[in-house]
Amino acid sequence: MRRRVTFASSSARMELLYLPSPAEGVDLAAKMAFLKRVAIGLGLLLTASAVPFNTFDGEGFEACHDVAAVYQPKTIDDMVSIVQDAAANNTPVRASGNAHMWYDTMCSDDSSTVIMQTEYVNGFSEFDLEGGSVVIEAGVTFLQFADYLHARGASMGYTLVNWNMTIAGAVAMGAHRSSLREPSMVAAGVLELWIIDGSGTLQHIVKDESDDTWLAASTSLGLLGPIAKLKFKIYPDFKLYAKQDILDEDDVLNGDIYGLISPYATANFWWWPFLKKFHHRYYDVVPTTQSTQQGFQSTFSITQPEAETAKALLNAGKYLPASNQAAETTFFAIWSLPNFHEKTTDTPILTWPVYGYNYDVLIGGLYPGLQPEWAYDLHGYTLELAVPVTRANDLLKRVRELFDAEALAGHPMTSTYRSGINIKFGQPYNDLLGQVHTTGTGGEEWSKGAIMFDFPTFWPTIGDHKRYNEDFYPRLAKTLLDEFPARPHWTKNTREVFEESVKNLDPGHLSRFRAVRERFDPKNIFKSVLGEIIGVSPTA
Repeated sequence: MRRRVTFASSSARMELLYLPSPAEGVDLAAKMAFLKRVAIGLGLLLTASAVPFNTFDGEGFEACHDVAAVYQPKTIDDMVSIVQDAAANNTPVRASGNAHMWYDTMCSDDSSTVIMQTEYVNGFSEFDLEGGSVVIEAGVTFLQFADYLHARGASMGYTLVNWNMTIAGAVAMGAHRSSLREPSMVAAGVLELWIIDGSGTLQHIVKDESDDTWLAASTSLGLLGPIAKLKFKIYPDFKLYAKQDILDEDDVLNGDIYGLISPYATANFWWWPFLKKFHHRYYDVVPTTQSTQQGFQSTFSITQPEAETAKALLNAGKYLPASNQAAETTFFAIWSLPNFHEKTTDTPILTWPVYGYNYDVLIGGLYPGLQPEWAYDLHGYTLELAVPVTRANDLLKRVRELFDAEALAGHPMTSTYRSGINIKFGQPYNDLLGQVHTTGTGGEEWSKGAIMFDFPTFWPTIGDHKRYNEDFYPRLAKTLLDEFPARPHWTKNTREVFEESVKNLDPGHLSRFRAVRERFDPKNIFKSVLGEIIGVSPTA
């Protein structure tokens, strides 16, 4: 059980979630009293027994297996003080926004690690619509940013992702929207960064694509230090339409994939392998006066009865493929309708196209009064790999071959996620560790962009929690990593997938990143398992 301790700092209040050992029992009160007497101020606290730090999915889904404490700073000065104390004690520290990740790769396996949760460091400053920029602090989420901008007649363009992520976290981990026509890496919207280095010094980094410091910082994996604030590019607000078509699988696998995606401001596919269908979703700008509709998208909102029905069907699918097939058929029918409400009345929109403002249409959030699926114990695993878009048809055909082989072996595969298998795309963006830089290995062509294969799957809540045909998923990952120059998404893959992916990462980029990391963090206090696996951080 967590206990909260609040300390005063020179600039604000900072809270620490103290993580006691379950065995402490009656000694807890004495230990807490002792902690309050200790002159740690904003200093470092190590508990007698470390406990997990969870992903957004909650208990049982560990981002870090063992951490000693969780700090909740209120200001950038608090963040700096935490890092300075960690450096003085040679203690590992990792920053986290909302822990929007899936696997245990956020920290190192050092149980003295402390976490700095940044959600309360969420200020805005220097708003300049005419100049096209605003400064945002580490804990600002996309939903907070969108609301702030919309109220001022502005938007963030297409460099955006899910509502429950922080912008700083998305930048650090290389998150992206889906577009070949427009910049869609979140980092592409960053003009300047302030990172707290391993000595606790605030380093100011201005965008310069000829500078390795910038190229490392724009997808840093948190290994250079926590992002304290960013200057972000903004635009006058605008409206878009959203439209969706149903395509036969053959029309995509043997079709002009680039031609289906590249004409639009943002576009993607959702694949339904049992039904052999695709949803083709696409968006583009319309005049603000074209429609008074204010569509608001939600991918994750769900009612409790819906959640319980889905969970029963998907849990049965752990053992019965027919149940998974029924689930995919149901989800396909639901997803064929707009997943939008009219924002002004919270009523469902039933026909395509849908019109609305930038973030509301592209991402949205939760409908009023509803919770996300994970609040009802609907959880998932995922796998995401990027390959050159010039290999898009080859990639999807190879996955279909693997699905067909499983069916012949008596294990028909389906999508067990409410919106199918997500097929996304990325315009090239050059940095050292991003998924869509144009420096390829083995002569591969990345200059036209990338296709991302994102395969979310239901995590059964029963039995041993293994998925239906569990051993297929690592075999799928290994096959794609062996046969394609696939690059991993940094929050959506297991340790084993990262280990397999190293052969596809550019060694020159890794070496250049490592050199910048050594300058920023010579004591390696920002270390992570991910950095160790790909060889940019020492393992000891």
